[in-house]
Amino acid sequence: MTLSFLFLFIFKFQDVTAFATTARHLCRPGQRNVLLEFKKVFEIRRSSSKLCNINGRIVGSYPKTESWGNNSDCCYWGGVTCDAKSKDVIKLDLSCSCLHGRFHSNTSLVRLQNLPSLKTLDLSNNYLYGQVPSSIGKLSRLTSLSLSNNRFSGEILPSVENIPRLSFLRLSNNLFSGQIRLWIGNFSHLTFLDLSSNHFAGQIPFSIGVLSQLTSLSLSDNQFSGQIPTSLGNLSHLTSLDLSSNQFSGQIPSTLGKLSHLTSLQLFANQFSDQIPSSVGNLSHLTSLHFSHNQFSGQLPSSIGKLSRLTSLDCCENSLVGRIPSSFSRLNQLTNLVVNSNKLSGKFPIALLNLTKLSYLSLSNNRFTGTLPPNITSLSNLEFISAYDNAFVGPLPSSLFNLPALTSIYLTNNQLEGSLKFGNTSSPSSKLRVLSLGSNKFKGPIPSSISKLANLEVLDISHWNSHVDFSIFSLLRSLQRLYLSHLRATPRIDLSAILSCFKSLDLLDLSGNHVFLATNKTTVSDLLPSVVISNLNLSGCGITEFPELLRTQTLLQTLDISNNEIKGQVPGWLWMLPNLGYLDLSNNTFIGFETSTIRKLSSVLGHLFGSNNNFSGEVPSLLCELHSLRTLDLSNNNFSGSIPLCMGNLKSTLSVLNVRQNRLSGCLPGNAFESLRSFDVGHNQLVGKLPRSLVHFSALEVLNVESNMINDTFPFWLNSLQELKVLVLRSNAFHGPVHQAAFLKLQIIDISHNHFSGILPSDYFVNLRKMSSLEVNKDRSNLKYTGEAAIGFVPGIVFGLAIGYILVCYKTEWFSGRNKHRSRSTPTR
Repeated sequence: MTLSFLFLFIFKFQDVTAFATTARHLCRPGQRNVLLEFKKVFEIRRSSSKLCNINGRIVGSYPKTESWGNNSDCCYWGGVTCDAKSKDVIKLDLSCSCLHGRFHSNTSLVRLQNLPSLKTLDLSNNYLYGQVPSSIGKLSRLTSLSLSNNRFSGEILPSVENIPRLSFLRLSNNLFSGQIRLWIGNFSHLTFLDLSSNHFAGQIPFSIGVLSQLTSLSLSDNQFSGQIPTSLGNLSHLTSLDLSSNQFSGQIPSTLGKLSHLTSLQLFANQFSDQIPSSVGNLSHLTSLHFSHNQFSGQLPSSIGKLSRLTSLDCCENSLVGRIPSSFSRLNQLTNLVVNSNKLSGKFPIALLNLTKLSYLSLSNNRFTGTLPPNITSLSNLEFISAYDNAFVGPLPSSLFNLPALTSIYLTNNQLEGSLKFGNTSSPSSKLRVLSLGSNKFKGPIPSSISKLANLEVLDISHWNSHVDFSIFSLLRSLQRLYLSHLRATPRIDLSAILSCFKSLDLLDLSGNHVFLATNKTTVSDLLPSVVISNLNLSGCGITEFPELLRTQTLLQTLDISNNEIKGQVPGWLWMLPNLGYLDLSNNTFIGFETSTIRKLSSVLGHLFGSNNNFSGEVPSLLCELHSLRTLDLSNNNFSGSIPLCMGNLKSTLSVLNVRQNRLSGCLPGNAFESLRSFDVGHNQLVGKLPRSLVHFSALEVLNVESNMINDTFPFWLNSLQELKVLVLRSNAFHGPVHQAAFLKLQIIDISHNHFSGILPSDYFVNLRKMSSLEVNKDRSNLKYTGEAAIGFVPGIVFGLAIGYILVCYKTEWFSGRNKHRSRSTPTR
């Protein structure tokens, strides 16, 4: 017995010793040096840590290479894995390692070539940038490569062509570009390919069909275009296919129905058209099917009802018609059904009442009619229901409020009627957080039992037809957003009284009501010391004075006080509210901007609307100090003087500038607004020439200078603006010939009521590819401009363009040969 024990002990000891000896001497010195050299390529920045998903666990980054040293065994270094027998490094996982820097030359990666058994290289979730050297192709033994979640750029795919053994390739969330060419066929071992969230473009090559081992393919969030090749149907092992958020078009090939192992199909956010192929019903293992945000038409295929494992179906934002198929009643695993924003019709789909696992249902923005079924309680797991913007009628079933898991109800803008009843479950334990019933035909009082919905955060009862007693809301302590617009039977609303009832209110919409404001400033300050609100809509409330109570609302982010009768000056304290980002003052009778109390202007105000007031004098220079301003609309006022030169302070932020219908004079400013997309100075008294600095407005899409006194030649040089879509020069003093210019995206051009002369070049319209109709004096029978006399031949290419947009050039002086003719007739519209 003792001998047996001794023998066993010796055997085990030898085994452990052999293992320890092997473990102590795994690392080859040459390979250790390679790793140390590779470490020098990057620097470690602990402040650049990321949250990383490691096997489903969210962990923080940590610097793995800090454990690397000259005198230690490299096989025990962080991120390094060695083969126990060959002593070679086989895996280098430096993901989430706080690495920062770039590959400066080909030598950086060539060093890793001296790791002859290296099969896995993972540099994901770091802060690496720049181009990946072509020498990565020398790592020919790699089977797994992951560079995701960095800032790499340039083309990489041709470089990895020389790594034929790759079975796993993940390049997602970088800035890579280029196309997938025929090289894709070289990866016969590839099982996983993720190129998502980059700048790849072009079409998917037909050769992708040879990747017979592929199980997962993601090309989402790129710029791929064209049609899906039918060869994708050859990838018989594919379980996940994601082509979402690209520019794919055309039909979905029916060959996708051959992917019998597919569990997830994501095609949303593209330009697919025609009908959804019925062959999707053959994908018997499918659990997730997303077709949303495309241009699909026709009906939902009834074959989808055969997908017995489907848990999520999203077809929203298309042009689907007809009813939801009765076959959907067989989708007994479905938890999410999203079909909103289509043209679906018919009564509430009774087939859905069989889906007892359904938790999320969105039918909104369709053409559904009829009543909501009382037996909706069969959807016992329903948490979210949205059916707004339809034509549902009849009463709201009180049984809806008996659903134990329900948290959100969105039923605005229907024709629901009758009185509101909450059933028997309106208790403090109710999970309901959103109750949105506005714009219906409900009558009668709001039940006082609404006060028992203790967890309610959003309440919309806009357009209610009966008097509303606001005191019943006082117990809704969790309420954050309250929509009370256009309460037809509620004569007056005391703004300060409502605000004082809700300490957690974030948004209040009282638009379209008659709102009463306290006028005693001391009283207001004492009454609302703790009221904090972020979003306030008082549009069309008959207000005649600016609400003084807002002076204390330091967290106010958006304020809409448009369409009132407020006179006088905009108070100076308004500009000091530190979080105000959106302000609409339009359609009042303001006369100016108070500046005497201004000390520190808001640094976040991004959108300012002040149109249709009585503002006069010069445009206030204080606007130039709003350094975050992106939208400025001061149209339809009485401003005079020139556009302030200090507006140049906003050249990097301003996106929309509208000062039309004022009395501005002088020349257009020469500042280069590189962020400006829309510039409208029409109907003023501006003179001079168009500033040549406009060529630096690289984002400009709309330029309107109509009805001024600008004296210049045709601005053909504006064709350098690659995004320009609308150019309006009408009613000025432009003169001379209309030179040819290739406006690649131009859709509307108006050069009427000027003094242009000469003959239009015969090929003038050839490059106006985005223009699809012309607004001219024309006679299609002979393709000539007509008026009192013929004034030039219109090239035939004009009428070869698709119909839709406009060229306006009537009432313009043209020279044809030696004779001068002026057209006076009205253009065809």
